[in-house]
Amino acid sequence: MPRHGRKAAAHHLLARPGRFFGQHHDTAAALADAGFVVASINHPGDTYSDSSRRDTLSVWGSRPADIVRLLDFLLKDWKDRAVIDPAKVGFFGFSLGGSTGFVLMGTRPDFARIASFCKETIGACAELHSGETPPEPIHDARIRTAVIVDPAPGTLTRENLAVVKVPFQFWRSQFGGPGVGDGSGTERVAEGLPGKPDIHVVPAGHFAFLAPCSPELAAAIPRICTDTPAGFDRVGFHREFNAAVVTYFREQLGEQ
Repeated sequence: MPRHGRKAAAHHLLARPGRFFGQHHDTAAALADAGFVVASINHPGDTYSDSSRRDTLSVWGSRPADIVRLLDFLLKDWKDRAVIDPAKVGFFGFSLGGSTGFVLMGTRPDFARIASFCKETIGACAELHSGETPPEPIHDARIRTAVIVDPAPGTLTRENLAVVKVPFQFWRSQFGGPGVGDGSGTERVAEGLPGKPDIHVVPAGHFAFLAPCSPELAAAIPRICTDTPAGFDRVGFHREFNAAVVTYFREQLGEQ
């Protein structure tokens, strides 16, 4: 849901935090405290309470469409839309959300690349091998800058990333994890990025970018709360990460 900063915001920052709208709550709070308007959603069919679309080709159409609808609502129908400058829209995306951001910024996912090496008998891989047509990419020129975090690398290539013209900051984990492989995929993507993006490599695994876990969450879902390597200071890292994200958006979109 939209969240105001502590002072009147002239910008809209769209935070797209993955399969649960609160999994980057500390980053969203840091941005809101800096004066940005932050909006975060769950994607129908690809969220913690509804996985009916998960790992299917359809999410490559539904996820970007969800963001377009969210922007439409915030800029046209939200009761506080007057605080938003429609010329200053930013995007934050993690994992598949990072790949969604690249689609919104103009890339056409390379599904043939995925089909050439995937062997799964269910989900998107099976759909590709059965000849199902992937959804057409949905772009949104209202997004003027982005922070892309450890994106799912499979459909990304030097060629389809070359079309991205808006500035973005790029973060990747050194050791990877579920959805991004061992880190070599995001390293390949980083090496093929157009222009001179602001690239950061974090000596940790994929889940280090999620908000630090409470003891209760760590006990309930240890796999997203256990970092690689052991002893990685997620709390300390997030102080640096959140500050860097706020600074980047301020540089790109202006002071609040």
